[in-house]
Amino acid sequence: MTKLKIQPITTEAYQALAKDAKVLEQDTTAPKVLMLADGKFLKLFRRKRWFSSELVYPYVQRFADNALILNKLAIATPNILHLYRFSLAELDFTAVHYEPLPGNTLRQVMSEVDQDQQQHFMMLFGQLLATLHQQGVYFRSIHLGNVLVLPDNRLGLIDFADMAKQSSALSQSKRARNLKHMQRYKEDAKWLFDDYFTAFYKGYESLAGVKNSLFLKNQGE
Repeated sequence: MTKLKIQPITTEAYQALAKDAKVLEQDTTAPKVLMLADGKFLKLFRRKRWFSSELVYPYVQRFADNALILNKLAIATPNILHLYRFSLAELDFTAVHYEPLPGNTLRQVMSEVDQDQQQHFMMLFGQLLATLHQQGVYFRSIHLGNVLVLPDNRLGLIDFADMAKQSSALSQSKRARNLKHMQRYKEDAKWLFDDYFTAFYKGYESLAGVKNSLFLKNQGE
């Protein structure tokens, strides 16, 4: 995957692209996620204020740049095809055009498999989280709904526009802060911190080491 830049397109070009698309998510003014007629996806971001961070570093550019970072860490992400900027009904949008990853969210899979498999996936998630933290990646809003289980049972990531990478591994405080976000999701928290905490911890520690896992061990006490 190479670095992509945002391309301006006309309203007509957008409408042609979105013809016969299925709306998967929508807000009060416009679609947010479209499944296009060819099965590819278009995720839209509307600029809501005259001046915002969207002007300086648009979400679609963050999404594409973060996909490159994750790919270098051998973490699967959607295959991004194009980044667009266009206007629709006097509103300004950017959009990312991509091929979705095959599979289901880890949250969905956890609700469908048996206990042995649940334990296995919690260990895999621990390893995934450890990889991110050790590589200096802080994915603020990570939860089991934006982790995908691929057909070969590897884990991939989606919806990572709010991710940031630093040059060194994350501090213990940043790692602990990441956990607090996951605790907001009742079902996720039950699997991670109650039912399968040991598997989650072992997966994390296997890649991060004992010292870097202290924050997590304290969570289980």
